[in-house]
Amino acid sequence: MDQLLEMAGLVSSIIWGPFVLIPLLFVVGLFLTIRLGLLQLLRLPHALWLALVRRKEDESVEGDISHYQALSTALAATVGVGNIAGAALAIGTGGPGALFWMWVVGFLGMATKYSEALLGVKFRRTDAKGEQSGGPMYYLKYGIGGGLGTTLGVLFAVFGTIASFGIGNGSQANTVAQQVNSITGIDPWIIGLVLMVLAGAVILGGIKSIGRVASALVPIMIIGYVGACLLVLALNWDGILPALQLVVTDAFTGTAATGGFAGAGLMLAIQQGFARGIFSNESGLGTGGIAAAAAKTKQPVRQAMVSMTQTFIDTIIVVTMTCLVIITTGAWTSGEADGSLMTTLAMTEGLSPLGPVASEAGRYIVAIAVAVFAFTTLLGWSYYGERCMEFLGGRKLVLPYRLVFIAVIFVGSSAALDSVWLFSDIANGLMALPNLVGLLILSPLIASESKKFFSHPDWRNPDVLMEDVSK
Repeated sequence: MDQLLEMAGLVSSIIWGPFVLIPLLFVVGLFLTIRLGLLQLLRLPHALWLALVRRKEDESVEGDISHYQALSTALAATVGVGNIAGAALAIGTGGPGALFWMWVVGFLGMATKYSEALLGVKFRRTDAKGEQSGGPMYYLKYGIGGGLGTTLGVLFAVFGTIASFGIGNGSQANTVAQQVNSITGIDPWIIGLVLMVLAGAVILGGIKSIGRVASALVPIMIIGYVGACLLVLALNWDGILPALQLVVTDAFTGTAATGGFAGAGLMLAIQQGFARGIFSNESGLGTGGIAAAAAKTKQPVRQAMVSMTQTFIDTIIVVTMTCLVIITTGAWTSGEADGSLMTTLAMTEGLSPLGPVASEAGRYIVAIAVAVFAFTTLLGWSYYGERCMEFLGGRKLVLPYRLVFIAVIFVGSSAALDSVWLFSDIANGLMALPNLVGLLILSPLIASESKKFFSHPDWRNPDVLMEDVSK
């Protein structure tokens, strides 16, 4: 068993190391950015309007949930522990310059997420219950076609199902239990039982239930956390400009040792920024296409614009807030190895000018944020795994999957399952490989569909239903 775990650790380090997924995700994101003509920059204002103001299309069109609910489901799955602990770990290991490379990953990842969502809607299918099912497994099978497309689709679905139980379930449940325990002292198994009941009530209701809960909870959790970060930055306003200067300069020079920070070279800053950025926004993993496929829309491009705002919100806004709080308060030089504790240190230090009560409140803010973020991630990933399972065996496997997923919540909340997380980490990485191959192969289609949509004189008017290009 020890040898197996050692081999698994080696495989994981190779997949998520500097020579496989990181450069591949960068190359694919850059390629799509160029091919789409900086679409994620030029169309971002309209995309944000569609996502946050317009929020839905005509209720009569095909789909299960609104634009906004699909976006909220994707945000629920991605705005998680990586935005707090992962971002902190990137700064604590790679220095402030890692934030710059997380920005790069976020910017390029918007083009990747756009492409995944476009294909997810275009190649979605209606399952036996009348619900929409889409994502990489479908656009790989039906978009590429033949033996290659089917093989890539099956591989994605298999790895996606495995990853949903680890990175999307057990690890999240464990995080919730630990954070709530740190505040209340309640035994993790009791927390796990309550969590299982709460999550189960949502998950058993399917995507419509998940969409409703996500659309209600996600704005509160993001606005609340970002608001707390903005308060810290306001109290430490004189450190914002020096922090931004440090981010840019250290991104190209590396960071010297200071305080408890051991120092980091340029390559370490790049590696940490890329790896943590990818973990945070999931652009390239293909999961965004699964959520997008459930949206009520006749226009794949329109939903793709909405979906790419998820990466913008996740990385450019939430991750940036976490990192700036850590840098302006100096917590990144503390030498703290645990990401959550580093963010907690930054929050308590940042609120200290308001007095000891406010400073102590910082600890609770981070703990609650981590717990809520992890809970919503669990809900989003339950849907991703469900759709992968439906692709592999049909609608009859959906209910058994949901029941097993709910049971794993209780197990993960109180059990030490390091080996399971390791193998799910590998599966999580392996999801991206067939998806990225598919995006490259299907990039001409992505470009042509986008050109067709944006050449229409009324593309900005969501009330105009243009030619149905979803079939």
